[in-house]
Amino acid sequence: MRIFLAITAASAVCSGGTATASLLDYVGQCVPFARAASGVAIYGDAWTWWDQADGRYDRGHTPRVGAVVVFPRSARLPLGHVAVVSRVVEKRVVMLTHANWSRQNGERGHAEQDVTLFDVSPRNDWSSVKVWYRDSDGLGGSVYPVNGFIYGQGKAARELTGRHPDDVGALIDAYAP
Repeated sequence: MRIFLAITAASAVCSGGTATASLLDYVGQCVPFARAASGVAIYGDAWTWWDQADGRYDRGHTPRVGAVVVFPRSARLPLGHVAVVSRVVEKRVVMLTHANWSRQNGERGHAEQDVTLFDVSPRNDWSSVKVWYRDSDGLGGSVYPVNGFIYGQGKAARELTGRHPDDVGALIDAYAP
C-alpha cells in the first residue's frame, strides 16, 4: 500500500496529473519535487540546475517565495540539492519546502514543508547556509555552499507553505544557541 501511495504521489508531482495525492505525500528525489513545486522546468541532477538556468530563468542571490535554491555538488551532496523557498521570514532566514533531506521513519525521500534555511555567509549573500534537519530537530551542524536562487516564471504549488508556518520557530532555529 505504501509503495502505491508513493508512486501515486510521484506520478502526480512529475506529471501534473489529476491524482488527488498531496504534493507533501511525495517520496523520492529532490529534483522532480522542486520542479513540481516551483514550476521551474529544468531536468538532470540538482547540481546542474544553476548552469542550466542561465539564459532561461532569472537567477540571483536574494530569496523569493517560489524560487529554487541550488546547492552545488560537494562531498556531502554528490548530486547537489534543490529546494523551493516557501516563505521569507527575514533577511537571513527563510523557510524551504523540499524532498529527500531528513530521514523520516528511518528513510530518506520524504517531502518536508516550511523548514528553516539560515544564511551563515560572512557577506550575507546566501552563499553558505545551514538547513533544518529532522534528526537534530533544528539546524544541522553542517554548512553547505549555495549557488543562488532560480526565479521561476510560473506559479508555485499551492502547498508550498502551510497555513500557519512557524516564523518564530524559524528565527529561534537560526539565532538561538
